[in-house]
Amino acid sequence: MSNNKQFDFWYAVNNTELITTPTNRLETFGDTVVNYYLICQQMDSVDKVCVREGHLKALKPAIIMPHSLGQLDAGDLGEEAEQYAEWLAEHANDLRILQYGFSLHKQELKEYTVTDHIDNVLDRVKTDVAAMDDPLSAILVGVNDPWQVCLMKLMVELVQSSAQGNIHDIQQQAVSAQQSLVGSIDQAFLEASRDSSKINALTETLKQNGLWEKNEDRFFALVKASNQ
Repeated sequence: MSNNKQFDFWYAVNNTELITTPTNRLETFGDTVVNYYLICQQMDSVDKVCVREGHLKALKPAIIMPHSLGQLDAGDLGEEAEQYAEWLAEHANDLRILQYGFSLHKQELKEYTVTDHIDNVLDRVKTDVAAMDDPLSAILVGVNDPWQVCLMKLMVELVQSSAQGNIHDIQQQAVSAQQSLVGSIDQAFLEASRDSSKINALTETLKQNGLWEKNEDRFFALVKASNQ
């Protein structure tokens, strides 16, 4: 990474302020679309302010094996955002969200420039967004170049704040799935005890679910009982 590129993305990161963030956390089992409003002062013009409105799509978390490392894909957010994503990946131990990965995609809706003090522009945007009552809206004040990194900072903070709830949801789903599997195995044993023709199907069920060794003694006890 060149020193200039490194400076560019750190400059953007350090000069991005999240004014409002979504009241809803990111979805655990589906995609999330965040509606952003990014306000940037143009450095070469007095009281020229650029406002960008658009969508950021965060794909649903994908849990991976503990020994693996998730990645944050900058998608089409640009070169500086990709550099920032690479830095985040290298420091993933400090970012729990990277343990199950996100991919970001940008879809710009509108971009316009107004002549006014940035505080006045911000106040108007805040009023407009508040009137929409959108639980997945975010307002940022950032830099005009590279402005894409401002969006990366928004998403990193969002996924970090959502991580605890996402992990809880996933753990609860895993517990429910395990309970359901145990119930189906118990039912399969019961049916095989009543009808020996179902013993082969029980064998396949145990092996397919990796439960053969755990239930081996129980299975042979069933076979022995069915032969008496």
